[in-house]
Parts: sequence; C-alpha cells; structure tokens
Amino acid sequence: MNMYVRLSAFETAQKFVKERFTDCDAALLAGSVTRGEATVTSDLDIVIFDKDIPSAYRESLIAYGWPIEIFVHNLQSYKLFFESDVKRARPSLPRMVAEGMVIRKSDFLPELIGEAKRIIELGPELWTKKEIEFKRYFITDTLDDFIGSNNEAEEIFIAGTLAEQLQEFVLRTNKRWVGKSKWIVRELNHYDPVFSGKFVEAFSQYYRTGNKKMVVEIADLILKPYGGRLFDGFSVK
Repeated sequence: MNMYVRLSAFETAQKFVKERFTDCDAALLAGSVTRGEATVTSDLDIVIFDKDIPSAYRESLIAYGWPIEIFVHNLQSYKLFFESDVKRARPSLPRMVAEGMVIRKSDFLPELIGEAKRIIELGPELWTKKEIEFKRYFITDTLDDFIGSNNEAEEIFIAGTLAEQLQEFVLRTNKRWVGKSKWIVRELNHYDPVFSGKFVEAFSQYYRTGNKKMVVEIADLILKPYGGRLFDGFSVK
C-alpha cells in the first residue's frame, strides 16, 4: 500500500519555488521551521523577490501536503514593508529575511539580508517623553479598571489588554521590538528571560486563581522608573 510521505520543509520550499515561481530572482524559506520551533500546525513562510512584479502581495495556499504562506516583493516594495515594520516596532519581514534559508540565490540577496540584519540589531526608535506619558496614562486607566472590577468576565479581557500594554511599554522603553500573539513571550524572552518568567507567572496566577496581586505589582514595577501611574495632570494637546 502506497502512503503519501510529505517532503521536508526545505525540500517542499525548493519544489514550490521551482514549479510556481520559475522566473523569480531570489527566494527564502523563513518562519518557525527554520528556527527549529515548528509545531504540527506550522506553515511554510516563503519570501519571493521578483523584480518584474508590479506590486507586493501575500497569498496562503496548500501544496505538497504543507500549508504555505508566500510574501512576494519586487526590489522596491520590500523597502516600504521594512520601513512600516520599523515604525510599528514589529519587524516581521526584516526578521524573515534576516533568519531565512536561501532557496534561490541572487547577486543582490546578501546585501538585502545584511540590511535586514542591521534593522533587527538596531531595534525600533526610542519613545519620546510624550509617548511614554501617553502610554503610562492608558496603562493606569486599564490598571484601575482591572483593580476595581468585580466582574470576572470583564476582568478576563481587561487583563488581556493590560498584558498587551505592559509588554509594549517594557520593550519599547528598552528599545526592543514588541510582539503580538506568541511573539509577545518570544520578545520578552529576548529582552530578559528572568523578567519574562515573572511576567508570565503574574498573569498565569491571576487566570488560575483570580488573585490580582502579582499583576498589579509587576505593572507598578514596570511603570516606576518612568514616574509610576499617571492620571492627575495628564493632558493631550
């Protein structure tokens, strides 16, 4: 009985590029499969560079037994995505390019990979004092809602918002990239594994027991070097 055997991630990426993007200038396999972090639901992230396409696009599909996401760029469009990723402080495309495995070589690819690596190493722009005050105020507002709430259903979602705000604050004030979803913990670990463990434990304890104490303490710890909670005297002009 013949059984279908799925090719490896890299073999699949090579086959996919050879058959679907025959004339592309360069290609990379990126994502969790290249970092040794793949799970049973992981897909293949393939970055394609083709100087002849008019504009960038993204597409998801299934091929050769793998879910595949393709990120297609010409030699100008990727720069706009690099810039956008830096502004939002989540370097999705630079990280894929910097960490990717080369599927198809080109003369320009080493320079492009070097550019991506420099972006990752440099980190996002530092927040201004005004930006820090703005973030402190809204963290304080969420924290007050969290502390004062006696509605368990509401608290669950307030806690989620607070976790997002706090991870952004601690990472951005330390000139680090921020995360979304699973990348929150990954970026916190890149910043400081010990702090990351305490951060996760604080919210885990709340979700397990309903005890807010550790969450409140870690929020105050994060805000303290920048003046603590902010309400009185805050204004937006």
